[in-house]
Amino acid sequence: MADGTKTPWHLWLVGVVSLLWNGFGGYDFFMSMTQGEVYWRASGMTQGMIDHYNAMPTWMYVPWVLGVWGAVAGSILLLLRMKWAVHAFALSLFGAVVSLIYGLMHPIADVPPALAAMTYMPWVIAVIAALLLWYASAMGKRGVLR
Repeated sequence: MADGTKTPWHLWLVGVVSLLWNGFGGYDFFMSMTQGEVYWRASGMTQGMIDHYNAMPTWMYVPWVLGVWGAVAGSILLLLRMKWAVHAFALSLFGAVVSLIYGLMHPIADVPPALAAMTYMPWVIAVIAALLLWYASAMGKRGVLR
């Protein structure tokens, strides 16, 4: 880098892993928007789960978009070593937390035991979003991001 701050090896590891993780979120969003129920059925969702997602209010697309695409953008910006990664990950965390709260207030009724792990995914997503925000912020403070 021009200012002499060396890029640590772990930035590349975190950046690539986060891009893979968040890229799957982008894929899932894209498939949900373009294929909808066909994609959800192929993913193993029950009719009750599909009905739950179909009943999601329109305003919930805002935090979903912020969560997914903020994370994808944050991962790319992190790999580009740009400070905007912090802002993108902050938007992503906001979207993840709003989605988590909505999910707690409107739980899915019939989750079969084989898919019970899906009920924990919003928590996992929010924790990962928080860790990515923390990491990008720390890299910004160390002068790694420009």
